Order: sequence, then structure tokens, then C-alpha cells
Amino acid sequence: MKITYINHSCFLVELENCLLLFDYYSEGLSGDGPVPGIDKLPDKELYVFVSHKHPDHFDKKVFELENFHNVSCYLISKDAKMNQNYIRKKGILESAWEKMRFVGKSEQIEMDSGITVMTLASTDRGVAFLVKAEGHTIYHAGDLNWWSWEGETEECERDMERRFKQEIGKLAGMNVDVAFLPLDPRQKDRFYWGFDYFMKHVEVKTAYPMHFWGDKSVIEKLRKMDVSKEYRDKIVVL
Repeated sequence: MKITYINHSCFLVELENCLLLFDYYSEGLSGDGPVPGIDKLPDKELYVFVSHKHPDHFDKKVFELENFHNVSCYLISKDAKMNQNYIRKKGILESAWEKMRFVGKSEQIEMDSGITVMTLASTDRGVAFLVKAEGHTIYHAGDLNWWSWEGETEECERDMERRFKQEIGKLAGMNVDVAFLPLDPRQKDRFYWGFDYFMKHVEVKTAYPMHFWGDKSVIEKLRKMDVSKEYRDKIVVL
């Protein structure tokens, strides 16, 4: 398995027979091609995942992949659902529309290729993905995180904590090979809460921080904290 960090929360996972692209986002990327950051791809079937409609997770440029690669499916959260008229107005190729599949929370999807997908409810918008493919288990959180901000009421904080832990609890007993998890510096001293909880309650081999808005310093910051002692060697420094 080869993993390439593209941008923000976007990663490309290459397996023996297929490619998985999560939450493509082009802002700040350079390149002359139609899909910045993705110039050439191995000749394998590609599965594109969109966790929710926020523009930093759902960049419409991703549909330009139709022009130069074999895309098998666009698996898109229902909160980003589009109709065919919208597709035509935006100039998105009809071939992309035909490959779109819209999913909601708590769904189990089985692809013709044998890839299976489980969705969790986000604590913000859309879903998180648990993908099983070619003997590997891959988790992409999207915006499922323990979002906690200064100034919130205790009621809001308790509700967020409850909803986050409830969703992560659905992964109890599972072995995850790779997890892509938010580590957001905007949360200040709470930036690591969701990441830390996930790593201590789910069996994870390797964890990739994401959603850090260009501030990679939070990765080393967490690795140096006492709370990460039992899992810091599993964190990939980007």
C-alpha cells in the first residue's frame, strides 16, 4: 500500500489493483493539469470519496479526472447531493454523473469490485468512511471529530463529546491499517482531543494527521505531548 498526501484532508491510497482518492481539495496547489496535485496516476481503477459538501473537502475539479483516468465510482455524501441540471450548469461531464453514488450515515456499501464501505455520521457535515479493500482497512474521518471551541456552552460541549464517542464506538474491536484523522490548530489547546481519543479506542497501525490548514507543527506538538506516549510512533510526520 502506497499513500500520498495531496493537500489538507486529501490523500491518495494506491493498492495493488485500485486507487482510492479521499476529499480532493486544490486550493494552494500548483500545476498546469486539470486536477492540480494529481498529474499522472497508475493505470488502475480509481474510486473517489467525498465526505461532505464543505469546499475544502469537495472540490468540483475532481470531476476533471474523467478526462484522463478510469474512474470507477464517485462515492459522495448525500449532503453534497447534486441533480443532473446542476451537473450540466457546472459543465461537469455526463460520464461523471453516471458514476456518482450518494451515501448517508450508517450505510454499508459493497462495490462490484469487492470493496466494502461503512459510513459513520459526522459531528459536522456528511460522513466518515471505513473502507475495506484488498485485505486492507482504511479509515477517513472527513469532519468526524471532537470539535470543541472556546466559548461554547457546557450543553454543546457535552453533546459533541457524546456524539463523537458514540460514532467512534462503532469501530470497537476493528483493526484499522491506516487512519486519516483531523488535527486542527484552530481548536487551540483542544486540537488533539479527537485524534487522541481515536488512537486510544481503536486498533490503528498507522495514523496520518490531516485538516491542519498548512500548520504541520501541530503534528510534532502532539508527538511530544505525554498523552501520545503509547501511539506517537504510529503518527506519520508529513
